[in-house]
Amino acid sequence: MQGGVQAIFSHGNVFKNAVLRHIRVGPTAVGSLMFARRESTSAARIEEHGFESTTISDVLTAKGKKQDGSWLWCTTDDSVYDAVKSMTQHNVGALVVVKPGEHKSVAGIITERDYLRKIIVQGRSSKSTKVGDIMTEENKLITVTPETKVLKAMQLMTDNRIRHIPVINDSGMIGMVSIGDVVRAVVSEHREELNRLNAFIQGGY
Repeated sequence: MQGGVQAIFSHGNVFKNAVLRHIRVGPTAVGSLMFARRESTSAARIEEHGFESTTISDVLTAKGKKQDGSWLWCTTDDSVYDAVKSMTQHNVGALVVVKPGEHKSVAGIITERDYLRKIIVQGRSSKSTKVGDIMTEENKLITVTPETKVLKAMQLMTDNRIRHIPVINDSGMIGMVSIGDVVRAVVSEHREELNRLNAFIQGGY
């Protein structure tokens, strides 16, 4: 997965730059000032569409309310056993942790990694240990906002080796996206951009 993500970053930018360079430079034989101006304007128009326009908000909207992950949370007072059981039921590797009675007040996150390192390896009981005792606290929590671009979210996830990232706004947690969500969004965006560039080259613009 890591290699595939890096390939998207590198190949997408290489292709974009190569095509835009071709559009700007153009054949030497057609170098009139009028054509150059039209060419420059059209290239700028292509860049306005650009890569990296899809936001996390777009991803959550595409997933729909039932799949946006806004319900993937537990409280600091829940047992680790119940938290892990919820992860298993929902087929996710992390839950946002909130303060009891304050479902919008984020306290941290609990992940499969926390469970393995702080419960299994240390021989602790998951039923008697509270989530708040092993969670990754809020000051170390990596999040995105609805306005974050998907490519930025992908970079955060790959750099920090995480597979799920909470979506937070001023009122608290509003959803959760996975590395699969952002990869699909970036691939779709690149495919649409390639189609636009191809249409431009073929005279579709």
